[in-house]
Amino acid sequence: MGETIQLERVDDTAVLVLNRPRAYNAFDLPMIRDLADHLVTLASDSSVRAVVLTGAPPAFSAGGDLRWASAWPAGPGAAFHELSARFHMAIQTIRRMPQPVIAAVNGMAAGGGFSLALAADFRVMDETAEMRQAFTSNGLSMDGGATFILPRLVGLARALEIAAFDEPIPASRALAWGLVTRVSPAGRAREEALVLARDLGRRSAVSWAWSKTLLTDSLATSFETQIERERLGLKSAALSADGREGLAAFAEKRPPVFQKR
Repeated sequence: MGETIQLERVDDTAVLVLNRPRAYNAFDLPMIRDLADHLVTLASDSSVRAVVLTGAPPAFSAGGDLRWASAWPAGPGAAFHELSARFHMAIQTIRRMPQPVIAAVNGMAAGGGFSLALAADFRVMDETAEMRQAFTSNGLSMDGGATFILPRLVGLARALEIAAFDEPIPASRALAWGLVTRVSPAGRAREEALVLARDLGRRSAVSWAWSKTLLTDSLATSFETQIERERLGLKSAALSADGREGLAAFAEKRPPVFQKR
């Protein structure tokens, strides 16, 4: 059947391709295990400067495989219990890994595919692609961190609208609502994501890792705790090789040259 997740390297960028195209890259248990395992490995790989997530055409991902879940011997409730445990591991790894993660939304992103795209740090969406939360239209509740991330991207009122009506969201609307970072020409989401990854790879990995952690934690912490974490982060970054290089470059009026991770 081949690999459900294909790992490719483009210079310093790891590209993870969801690879069940006949099922529109819907998640079954083996696939989501593979995705979580790859993400955990990449998070500790110092040679990887950025990660791009995309799908084998024609879709990004249709989310959880409802046919697979319905056929699970213990029933769909047990199937989703198993599936979401691994899926949540993948989502949490994306939010905590030090590298920037870019979703190249090259086709429909629905259900868990929608949640997976939202978990990424950046989203590049093909102008012909669409997003749908999809869960509620199938009598399910939203999963994969979507109920946490979505209102923080678009506001509570818009998130409730998306949950209630589940209308397809075209790329232009996704950009206007803040669901995606940028829209690419047709068929170029992956290429645009790789350009973004190369740009990020030239920047300080230390600064990015601290910024990502602090901004993520700010969603669920007090102001006093957050500014104390900022102080510790600033001190740690200033003492790092990247921090010393950035300060020296500023003093010498030249572009900084940051180290690899």
